[in-house]
Amino acid sequence: MDIDMRAVIDAAATKWNFIRFEPGLVGGHCIPVDPYYLVYKAQAFGYHPQVILAGRAINDSMAEHVGEMAVKGLNEAGKVIRDSKVLILGLTYKENVADTREGQVYKIVNYLKEFGVSVYGYDPLLTEDEVRIDGLEFLSDLKGTFDGVILAVPHDAFRTMGPERMMDLMGENPVLVDVKGVFRDDVDAEKICYKKL
Repeated sequence: MDIDMRAVIDAAATKWNFIRFEPGLVGGHCIPVDPYYLVYKAQAFGYHPQVILAGRAINDSMAEHVGEMAVKGLNEAGKVIRDSKVLILGLTYKENVADTREGQVYKIVNYLKEFGVSVYGYDPLLTEDEVRIDGLEFLSDLKGTFDGVILAVPHDAFRTMGPERMMDLMGENPVLVDVKGVFRDDVDAEKICYKKL
């Protein structure tokens, strides 16, 4: 619907009992795993927890949605999708935390690989030994020229880079998929194909 999620959340936050949840990739243990314990117990008592299961289904599909945004962005920018080079920034499940448990980046990698995209990853909080994602080439520093960048997890190190530095990582017709929309107010739509949740 091309509606800014932050505007929706800000409008909902005008209600006294609103709890702010930001869209993004969900990882760790609490949200991806623990709800299923509650589902199991609820079903044992004859209750089908539809809201919990619907929430899990949406969270489980988010990584593929991000991959789709990247593919559509490459297409809109006039790039050949096959053999495009896409860099994923942030490989952990949570901002500023070196933890990859139940992270969703591998799903983005799998999705992009289906289209023949070459996928690279960089995370200043991790070493190559800590990143075990098939099909992802881990970079120990930010060098190279890419067709697109996915800002999957906006660590402080990436926020301080700003969109201009990210554009420096890309060639002509850059594509930035900013999952959490941290640069929504700072990008020039004339210079970059910008996508966000």
